[in-house]
Amino acid sequence: MQKESGIFRDICYNLPHTVKEGRMGDTSNMPLVVDLDGTLTPTDTLQESLVRLLRHSPMSLLCLPLWLMRGRAGFKEAISKRVTIDAQKIPYCAPLLAYLHEEKSRGRQIVLATAAHHTTAEEVSRHLGIFDKVLATHAGNNLKGLAKLKAIQENVGGAFVYAGDSKADLPIWKQARAAILVGVAQRTAAQVRCEVSIEREYPKLSSGVAVWLRALRVHQWIKNLLLFVPLLTTFAFADINKLGSVVLAFLAFSFAASATYIVNDLWDLESDRAHPRKRLRPFACGALPILHGLLVAGVALGLSLGVASAVSHGFLGMLVTYLVLTSLYSWVIKEYVLMDVLMLSLLYTIRILAGSVVIGVVISSWLLAFSAFLFLSLALVKRCAELVSLNEVGAGATRGRDYRVSDLVVLWPLGVGAALCAVVVFGLFISAPETQARYATPKMLWLVAIGLVYWMARLWVKTSRGEMHDDPVVYAIKDRGSRLTVIAMIGAAMAAYFVTLELQP
Repeated sequence: MQKESGIFRDICYNLPHTVKEGRMGDTSNMPLVVDLDGTLTPTDTLQESLVRLLRHSPMSLLCLPLWLMRGRAGFKEAISKRVTIDAQKIPYCAPLLAYLHEEKSRGRQIVLATAAHHTTAEEVSRHLGIFDKVLATHAGNNLKGLAKLKAIQENVGGAFVYAGDSKADLPIWKQARAAILVGVAQRTAAQVRCEVSIEREYPKLSSGVAVWLRALRVHQWIKNLLLFVPLLTTFAFADINKLGSVVLAFLAFSFAASATYIVNDLWDLESDRAHPRKRLRPFACGALPILHGLLVAGVALGLSLGVASAVSHGFLGMLVTYLVLTSLYSWVIKEYVLMDVLMLSLLYTIRILAGSVVIGVVISSWLLAFSAFLFLSLALVKRCAELVSLNEVGAGATRGRDYRVSDLVVLWPLGVGAALCAVVVFGLFISAPETQARYATPKMLWLVAIGLVYWMARLWVKTSRGEMHDDPVVYAIKDRGSRLTVIAMIGAAMAAYFVTLELQP
């Protein structure tokens, strides 16, 4: 029972399914043959293997055309020699798997028949422990369509029930005595119903707009509002031309960020599935296909570069710089302790620099120093929040990043110290001669400093309580106290600039 509970704990493909029972007759005791990719698991194990291979050996990309020349079976053989799928971490179709366990317990023969390479199929079989036989691709024999049907008939016989998911399974369903449909398209399902009775049917999980919005992380676009900071600090928001240019820049950065989020999620499939919350991300739990993710990321990136080039060549250069740095972060830097948070703070600051390029102003050294410390603190909030959540479930370290729960004793004071440094820099900015000359009532900016102390302290207190979202910026948007504090700080800054008051020293 311990192994079985581990299986179901890792299943993400667990949304409600409609179950339809057909005219089973005496088929209920016939061998049940189950497909793997798209059926038992919503993901594609070959595509996952490719992602894993490219992550660990990027130069293997050059060899892919040569391996493809060996045919499908040869290609899968080449991939399987270099990487293996962790069957404990891939998502499974929970309702189907529960049904298989039920049928196995009453003595029914369960067979795994898949076009995946036999090493992958055998790994899944060992993990689940419910299959009496495994039929899979070997060198020179890609077990798909008619080839799979032949293997089933030779090893199981002509009387069997088949569980599949796609049009490629039609030849097998036509020869089966009954069918189990898993996420099958309506037209294909209608064809199957005309041929055989339906033993079970599990409708396809929705991959609609809401799921794609989660994958694109549209809620994270809020970070790109930093592009408007130079517009606000120069109080040029009444300039329609500049405002329009920054809006276009915001869209360009947002499309680019979404493209990198998708690529990053695909890159981090293994580590995300080991995380208590990230395992529910659309690609990690199998709600969206890997190939579709790559296509959408490509379209988003193309849109981003097109819009950026329409803004200005200088802004396009800043966007390309951001893409290079965020790629370095995703592929290399995030695996190194502290270097990742420094890079995150730089990526935040680049947004402000890009905004200054759009409107053609020079950013003050005060703003750059302030943003560097502030965003370093926010990046450390993000890491500490992850470690706190891992500590709550009894884990000792992050996967894919070089952080341990024991590091909290160092990260905590470092993050709080960075927040206080940001406040100190802001205090020095208030006293600077250029600030005194520019603002109508510069002393009112001390209200902003007080708000900063309260807001940053609030974020760290929420982190210590385990209430912090993985991303502090997103949390701040949802948190009523944070919203009110930020609005009050903006109001105080505006009043300091426009309103003249005689304040006693």
